[in-house]
Amino acid sequence: MSARPEGLAPPPTSSQSSPQSSSASPSSPPSPALSPSLRSAGEDPAARLRLAVDARRPLPLPATLPASLPGTPHDREAEATPPDTAPVQPRLSVQGLSLDYRVGPRSIRATHRVDFDVMPGERFVLLGASGCGKSSLLKAVGGFLSPSEGRVLLDGQAVHGPGPDRMAVFQEFDQLPPWKTVLDNVAFPLTASRKLDKTRAREQARQWLERVGLAAFATAYPHQLSGGMKQRVAIARALALSPRMLLMDEPFAALDALTRRRMQEELLALWDQERFTLLFVTHSIEEALHVGHRILVLSPHPGRVRAEFNAQGLDAVQRQALGQRIEALLFES
Repeated sequence: MSARPEGLAPPPTSSQSSPQSSSASPSSPPSPALSPSLRSAGEDPAARLRLAVDARRPLPLPATLPASLPGTPHDREAEATPPDTAPVQPRLSVQGLSLDYRVGPRSIRATHRVDFDVMPGERFVLLGASGCGKSSLLKAVGGFLSPSEGRVLLDGQAVHGPGPDRMAVFQEFDQLPPWKTVLDNVAFPLTASRKLDKTRAREQARQWLERVGLAAFATAYPHQLSGGMKQRVAIARALALSPRMLLMDEPFAALDALTRRRMQEELLALWDQERFTLLFVTHSIEEALHVGHRILVLSPHPGRVRAEFNAQGLDAVQRQALGQRIEALLFES
């Protein structure tokens, strides 16, 4: 059953009928096609018409992620907004984004007029070969690169620099200060951003270490951890701040295959608990299909949008077919 619009009172039940309806003769019950509200309108034609129209007005649909048929490119332009439903504002909107690097007197274009939206609570993947500009796009979202053209909006506001509302996890294992313990590494952003005092920051850090299974290593130092454990610490540190977006740049690329798969599963388990908004960069088709709700495929240098695919709800056969389709796109000349 569709949800009732906010602020609209429910129709009275049989136990809440108006005096007019409760005084009706039991020998001549009203037509079952009429609701109690319509019966209470009496014989006033205008009132009955207004209630009848209200009863048949379509209810707003719940906000959902942009939908497309499994394994087909998503046509954002053709997407229709249900009547009487306010559109859901994207958490992230990248509009006509071009990024350039200066190399001496030359300017090298990394991405060219890239457009995409990421909805709140969505796992969105940027997929492409090395050099296609996917990491550059993530850095621009993080506020570390300024666009040559276009803009980046976070909840409708232009991004002009880094901020604690966007936390990043990179593939390098040395992203943790080596002189800080695991606990202090997770607590540091909370105190540096002045979000919490030291005592409360350490308590919240302990809670996040518990969630990623590293509570027993709170007093250890980064050099005493495996690669996968360091990435768990980095993820805990990022999520402890409750950012509006988590940015992940090939975070599991340097791990062995078994650890990589385990880390992917742990990331999805954390997402099930927290429902954070994720922008995930990878060059692995398999990882993109496993992690992402939607996948944006980028062309080789300079990066342009080749296609966008919905990866949700696919069975094994559909997933394999979509993987082959993406592979063909990536290797087209």
